Amino acid sequence: MQLFLDTADLEEIHTGVEQWGVVSGVTTNPTLIAKAGQDHETQVKRICEIVGNVSAECVSEKKDDLIPEGRRIASWHENVIVKVPMTWDGLAAAKVLAGEGVRINVTLCFTVNQALLAATVGAYIVSPFVGRLDDINQDGIRLIRDIVAAYREQGVTTKVLSASLRNPIHVQDSALAGADIATMPFKVMESLVTHPLTDQGVARFLADYERAGAGRASAAGADARAKPDLRSDYRTTQEPKAVEAPQGQAAAKA
Repeated sequence: MQLFLDTADLEEIHTGVEQWGVVSGVTTNPTLIAKAGQDHETQVKRICEIVGNVSAECVSEKKDDLIPEGRRIASWHENVIVKVPMTWDGLAAAKVLAGEGVRINVTLCFTVNQALLAATVGAYIVSPFVGRLDDINQDGIRLIRDIVAAYREQGVTTKVLSASLRNPIHVQDSALAGADIATMPFKVMESLVTHPLTDQGVARFLADYERAGAGRASAAGADARAKPDLRSDYRTTQEPKAVEAPQGQAAAKA
């Protein structure tokens, strides 16, 4: 399962792609773009220079407006995937755009039937929203599982992108349900690596290592103090001794 960030923040994307090395795509929407403080086109182009597979959303509602808007967004960068809404107009526009080779992400999917419609018009990705279903006491992960099963049964190649993920459990359950992609906010991705036992284990290993290092240093110092200076002994034993001349020779010299 691929991991995407649901953000338009360049710093977060740099961290996920370059520092962590786990992010292979980004999903955006008009709200996230507005938070970034840049116009839509500029920010999407900047994101596309960092990572591939960047979903950028259309804001039009009618087919005749969605099609030219989708073409314009697709022209920004080869990494762009155009997001259209799960409506009849959105589906009609998706079919035209997909027929022109534009990669389409049909978003705001909440039923298996909607996912099947997205696949029928040639969507590259369908985005079921897990958290929003949970908010109304429905099972968002069950929807992911059912869409995956239906697609496999029908031989569909449209990718299932699990969206609206609120916590690490949503992420792991999306993987177990068979999602192709999971997109999440930066804070959720940041928490994936966290577990109290991992933190305790790292701290313990470090403490043990430091204690062992101190012990080795102490032992080395004791050995140095106890070890005789062999070089000194060598010099002592190798000092040349004065040779006494026989008395006769000494007298002659005198």
